[in-house]
Amino acid sequence: MAGRAEPASAFVTAPEPRTIGLYARGRQLIAGNFLFAGHLIEAPDTSIWDIAPEDAPFAPLLHGCAWLDDLAAVGDHKATERAQTWVYDWIERFGRGTGPGWTPGITGRRLIRWINHAILLMRLRPKEDGDALFASLSCQTRFLVKRWKIADPGIDRLEALTGVIYAGLALEGMQELVAPAIQALGRECIETINEDGSIPSRNPEELLEVLTLLNWAALAIEQSGQPLPLGVAQARQKIAPTLRALRHSDGSLARFHGGGRGLDGWLDAALSGSGSRERHEAGLAMGYAHMLAGRTSIIADAAPPPRGPASARAHASTLAMELTSGRRPLIVNCGSGASFGEEWRRAGRATPSHSTLSLEGYSSSRLAPPQRLGARTAEMLSDVPDLVPFETHRTSDSQKIEMAHNGWQGTHGLTHARTLEIAADGRALVGEDYLTTLSAADETRFDRAMDAEKLQGIPYAIRFHLHPDVDAEIDMGGAAVSMALKSGEVWILRQIGAQQLALQSSVYLETGRLRPRSTKQVVLTGRAMSYATRIRWSLAKAQETPTAVRDYAVDPRTIGYTPDGREMQDEDVN
Repeated sequence: MAGRAEPASAFVTAPEPRTIGLYARGRQLIAGNFLFAGHLIEAPDTSIWDIAPEDAPFAPLLHGCAWLDDLAAVGDHKATERAQTWVYDWIERFGRGTGPGWTPGITGRRLIRWINHAILLMRLRPKEDGDALFASLSCQTRFLVKRWKIADPGIDRLEALTGVIYAGLALEGMQELVAPAIQALGRECIETINEDGSIPSRNPEELLEVLTLLNWAALAIEQSGQPLPLGVAQARQKIAPTLRALRHSDGSLARFHGGGRGLDGWLDAALSGSGSRERHEAGLAMGYAHMLAGRTSIIADAAPPPRGPASARAHASTLAMELTSGRRPLIVNCGSGASFGEEWRRAGRATPSHSTLSLEGYSSSRLAPPQRLGARTAEMLSDVPDLVPFETHRTSDSQKIEMAHNGWQGTHGLTHARTLEIAADGRALVGEDYLTTLSAADETRFDRAMDAEKLQGIPYAIRFHLHPDVDAEIDMGGAAVSMALKSGEVWILRQIGAQQLALQSSVYLETGRLRPRSTKQVVLTGRAMSYATRIRWSLAKAQETPTAVRDYAVDPRTIGYTPDGREMQDEDVN
């Protein structure tokens, strides 16, 4: 029905590409190597629409046409030919409203890419092809005007509305469609973006996508001379400081709740386009704690996992941390395995895939039913942590964060508390993980869990997943692990309280790769035998370990704090 309306015949102004692609991925597409959602299909000289059936799990990625960014990044004759052939082939096959690409979110994404790269798509093409392109753009724009409301709230609906605004302002004769979409975008920003600049999914990379969309919409609206809705302006001003707090010292985003590090230059471009220079004040940013000392950055998940519809993509990462030294990541989380298939997606959500403490066989959050991945038994269900207290302290010598969660209180009667304290120069980090009961009811649950383990203790593991570029080895007779970065820095990890320190295999799940990358993880294991179990560890650059950290790593009587804020005494130490 949308196709019956009078189509546009020209652009109001010459479109400019604003999206960022990957040159390497563009070369892969030209060579006929298609990698989408963990599926690699080698099919040279084959149309992208012939590589899989329409119900393939990666069909939405194909029909969103984000691959145009990668071809445009190459920009040579072959890349232009592929882009034009595949787009005009889409119009021929699906342009009348058939296929899996006719959902509001996907259509909005496709519209933006087609308009961004319109000059490339029309280069040296006959007039009838140009007419077909304009007719399809007009049809998709009118479809979005009618159907954007059925898109899921959040990124899908924002993409749909941005597509309407983008196309309505760019295409001749479509301007009357823009005003209602601008008003709707302002309302969606107010409903979707929280006061602290966060979104329900708590996915840092998705928040970056939201800011990018709003920047594009704002630029198009301002260039047209129309007023920018207050909701859009406020959302951009709120999101930018939050994203700055979620950026590591190497410029990449923290990888939590399904988000990746972000394409090179993407975050800087979005922050610059927002027009905001503000930084996040003290406290949590979208539920994450951030410490920056010297050249070292630490970001930790210090809030409950997302609830509601967003929980379908959430990770059991409460109290997990990442550490980057200068331009080199050291401690990471495995990341989202969604691009490698459903099994890897589920594995990436599990607590052992994050750099935090886990109880053997249990997840810290109720995310998904039990399942088996290869030889590894997936985690059993446990309570979603609904209580995650957080405090931060700063002195002239250090920064410290204290946090805890009650994810295992229902199953084991245990609360997990974690303290991270970094020296002012960023060269040493002291950590403490504490498992404790907080009430008589918790002690009863712990006793039952001990009975189930035949009084052998509750097995736990503290994991530090390492970036693939880190070379690690156990030294000092198994008492420490040395980790060498490509920059030449060497960090040493020591611990006291765990029964065993080991170096094990791990994976680094990175979108855009053909397969998961092999890496290592440092694992501290032991068994909780009493109502209070305490494990202390330290990370410090080699040859420059401060005395305070060295003493902390060997003195079992160091004073700390219990999860309820009480100063810990010697009798509290396990």
